[in-house]
Amino acid sequence: MEPTAGIAAGPPLKLVVMGTGPFAVPMFEALRRSPHQICALITRPVHAAPGRRPPPNPMREAAVAAGLPVLDPERVNDADSIAAIERLAPDLLVVCDYGQILAPRLLAVAPLGGINLHGSLLPRHRGAAPVQWAILEGDPIAGVSVIHMTPALDAGAVILARALPVYPGNTAVDLERMLAELGAGATLEAIERLQAAALVRTPGEPLAVGMPQDAAQVTKAPRLTKADGNVNWSLPASRIERMRRALEPWPRTTVFLHREGGPPLRIVLEDVAVAHDHAGTIGDAAPGTILSAADTGITVACGGGTVLVIRRLVPEGRRGMSAAEFLRGHPILPGMRFA
Repeated sequence: MEPTAGIAAGPPLKLVVMGTGPFAVPMFEALRRSPHQICALITRPVHAAPGRRPPPNPMREAAVAAGLPVLDPERVNDADSIAAIERLAPDLLVVCDYGQILAPRLLAVAPLGGINLHGSLLPRHRGAAPVQWAILEGDPIAGVSVIHMTPALDAGAVILARALPVYPGNTAVDLERMLAELGAGATLEAIERLQAAALVRTPGEPLAVGMPQDAAQVTKAPRLTKADGNVNWSLPASRIERMRRALEPWPRTTVFLHREGGPPLRIVLEDVAVAHDHAGTIGDAAPGTILSAADTGITVACGGGTVLVIRRLVPEGRRGMSAAEFLRGHPILPGMRFA
């Protein structure tokens, strides 16, 4: 959707922001610089095993640095949590990368309800990992959507969407950073559109804003697991190359090298490419078979007669290294196999 010119900004709003991860930080900072007032941040509670550091929470750090109150309820839809948010008297809830679905009673606390900044062009890639799945699926474009929230996951009407191209070589880290910056401006404009719709609403009628999503076009982007990083060599080389980019920095892409007389060596792929000049030359080599090993890379047979070249890798317990460095300490012959 293209930005709509001529939408006048309404009066400043009182906002409660809900978020945890780095994707929400540019949006949060844009809201802080805007005329709107952020009353508080709602974020995930701190959980850490004994003796271990808690996971990073960039949004908590940003709110503390700005001197804003931080609430971190275990269950945001509990009566006590809703009451605490109600006392803040927000006009609008602004949600991004939070991690809990808001119940109707909580959404009703704010007269304008809630909006959510999501890292995909909805209804494509609903779920917790839209950026990673955009790369995995080979999408030529990605984007952000700001929706007027409903209790269903990522299912509200799309107030505003913005797109950008996915370039060859983009990792999930690269794409997420670009989309987060894109989403900051999109959120501010979506708030203006929401205010404009509220001004023309008939008293007593629900607030209607944005375009409903087409349920027939929905695709899922579920949260990734460590097992998602294990390479299935029967996949085409292009899919494995996208895995390497999509699964950075976690869970990363993992393979296991069979070694005679020893256990398999676990290896993380750090840089790979599709070897187009080898296509159709692998004969009857099974997927996972090493075709050649040279300083320029290790070529491996993949599904559909395709070939992947491994240029950089991380052997278990070691630092990242080039194929040339790896081969100096690990003799590899054609015919050896990756699991």
